[in-house]
Amino acid sequence: MSTKDCGHHHSSSRRLIRLVLVGVAAFILLVLFLVFLIWVILRPAKPRFTLQDATLFTFNLSSPIPNTLSLTMQVTLSAHNPNSRIGVYYHALHLHASYRSQQISLPTALPDTYQGHHDFTVWSPFLYGNTVPVAPFVLASLQQDQNAGTVMVNVKINGRVKWKVGTWVSGRYHIYVNCPAYISFAGDRSNAEGVKFHLLQSCSVDV
Repeated sequence: MSTKDCGHHHSSSRRLIRLVLVGVAAFILLVLFLVFLIWVILRPAKPRFTLQDATLFTFNLSSPIPNTLSLTMQVTLSAHNPNSRIGVYYHALHLHASYRSQQISLPTALPDTYQGHHDFTVWSPFLYGNTVPVAPFVLASLQQDQNAGTVMVNVKINGRVKWKVGTWVSGRYHIYVNCPAYISFAGDRSNAEGVKFHLLQSCSVDV
């Protein structure tokens, strides 16, 4: 093969590589543009949760079994889909009460729900915990907060969501919701049993 032929071969190879690279770059830019365009049109937003109220029926730190807590509480939660073009499916939602990252109630299941555009959903589940084992330092902290007049209990929700755009439905994504509930034991609420607390507390939502 002559030197001229080799030069022509290398030139063609370089031209082919450049065309491939330009094609790949153009495809990536097209995909990014389509993703950006879909985001601009849909403007997706996470669901918004609010803890409206909590009614405490049992909060017993004086169980016959050492280092345990008995809790019965009903909460009212609302979820709002703020999207105008995206529906939301909620699957396998479970909530429980927590104090300083320690679970103090059994998980309670919420029904599977679909939310249309701008829809609201309200749940009023009970949270139960009968002689739940609690770490001694957590129990001591609970007693201190109760004596001080206020205990912050976190109502936490774990589950899955799917997004619906037209007839297209996405895969499942994990959703985690954390709602702080401030329970007062001050004054004539020293026992705080059967007392409703109007909270209207916004919750943090991670998807």
